[in-house]
Amino acid sequence: MSVLDTKPPAGIADAKAAAASLASSQHRRPSLGLMIGQPLSVVVVLAAWAIWRSQAELDSIEQRQLDWGLLGRLTVEHLKLTVVATVIVLAVAVPLGIALTRPRLRRAAPIVVAVANAGQAAPVIGLIVLLAIWLGFGFWTAILALCLYAILPVLRNTIVGLQGVDRTLVEAGRGMGMSNRSVLGRIELPLAVPVIMAGIRTALVLVVGTATLATFIDAGGLGSLITTGIRLLRYPVLISGAILVAALALLIDWAGRVLEEITRPRGLG
Repeated sequence: MSVLDTKPPAGIADAKAAAASLASSQHRRPSLGLMIGQPLSVVVVLAAWAIWRSQAELDSIEQRQLDWGLLGRLTVEHLKLTVVATVIVLAVAVPLGIALTRPRLRRAAPIVVAVANAGQAAPVIGLIVLLAIWLGFGFWTAILALCLYAILPVLRNTIVGLQGVDRTLVEAGRGMGMSNRSVLGRIELPLAVPVIMAGIRTALVLVVGTATLATFIDAGGLGSLITTGIRLLRYPVLISGAILVAALALLIDWAGRVLEEITRPRGLG
């Protein structure tokens, strides 16, 4: 047999073709309207609210609660809660999800997911209050509660995404002499990224929404506008808080969608 007649084994060739096809099918750019429409609509709503805020006749309490400086500080506090909780969730859930798909720890996956599910099944306000009674009021207690509440989507999607990778591709990589770490980094994780990113987006939106409850334990955030509006029957303050939280959640969801497209695999090089 000449050198020109040498061909890779059929199984490996088929696997590489399947991998290229899968990567190509996964790389579907969303429509321009989907990527631009969501942030544009949020900007329009926020602009309309800002115009109303500038022209509305507010009493002294409403003016104090809707002061631009206070609104900026509360937004920064809300973003800080969201970012810190999300970073901790990613640092814990993604490596744990990877470990639970490896042969040595695969049997423990249902138990760990069940524990994480219990954290999300518990009413979040009850979880926050109980942790505050135990650990004290403040920022880090709220972060712990948010992490316990948001870890499940990332953990579950990491496990599901890795388990959903075609075993043929994994075996083909090993057949080409790749180590287990290389197979994980070059085949399994790139193909699992869309599923993992969907879990991260879900966790982000959960954290943004539930961070409004951090105000009950003196951890700050936009939730203070909502609670103040309810307590003092100041509906402009209540509605403003709800609009700002909803806009922030939509913008973060859009940012997660953009990040999902950026990290989507273009091929298996």
